[in-house]
Amino acid sequence: MSSPRPSRSGRGHRDARGVRVLVTGASGTFGRAVGARLSGLGAHVTGLDLAPGPEDPVEVLACDITDDASVTATVAEAIGRMGGLDVLINNAGVGGPAAAELAPGGEARRQLEINLLGAWRVTAACTDALVASRGRVVMMSSRMAVMQLPLAAAYGASKRALVAYADALRLEIGTHVGVTCVYPSAVRSPIHDSTAAAGLSLEGVSRYEPLEGVVDTVLRAALGRRVRRDLATTRRGAVELFLARHLPSVTDRIVARTLAGRIRGGAFDGAELAAGLTERHRSAS
Repeated sequence: MSSPRPSRSGRGHRDARGVRVLVTGASGTFGRAVGARLSGLGAHVTGLDLAPGPEDPVEVLACDITDDASVTATVAEAIGRMGGLDVLINNAGVGGPAAAELAPGGEARRQLEINLLGAWRVTAACTDALVASRGRVVMMSSRMAVMQLPLAAAYGASKRALVAYADALRLEIGTHVGVTCVYPSAVRSPIHDSTAAAGLSLEGVSRYEPLEGVVDTVLRAALGRRVRRDLATTRRGAVELFLARHLPSVTDRIVARTLAGRIRGGAFDGAELAAGLTERHRSAS
């Protein structure tokens, strides 16, 4: 990474000026916010997105991260334009309903392809440049990587697998590149739209957190003076992360109790994917 200068943030960050950053999913809610913040601090930010928007705060190149050739060519173009790479932020991700009791269909495959394999492809295309700069990789994971919610099996599986990939990557290139996983909880964004449309809203199951806190944490991972392995985005998230890793039976009971209350309240009535779940809960009571 570029030689650090005294931080202007007062939070122990390196100076962002001149730092070369690549952000995937750069036209989405998280990507736009991260890109705008880093650019405002003086970083040279390039984004990748399947559908760049006309009002993106940074330059965004069209890229399909599910396509090997698209990733190889577009990442090379981005790195060439910036003259190297110091930080990769694997932010691109999609969500949607998927019941664990049902066979995986197109929705499950889509989430695994984008959330896990897309990040893997982009990282592989960036590895040489990151090793050369002794840079960093930031993986946008999720609280659901460690604390699963029902009826979202594909998303949780993809994010847990992303953490496993990050762990393997850290062992392979950690002598030269810092690798950090960030664990936000729920933030209001279009990623939840398909779940809500299926009658499986997160309202009452997850506590929403502010976008700014997620952006702050991503910057801490990308620019902090010390490389952190894992970073929660709130104090509550840090507690959940600790409990899920060290006392998983406790978090299982918390989620199960919340779920049972939602079912008793009729939250999933009429939701096809939840039909088996609600029937089993009601017959067991």
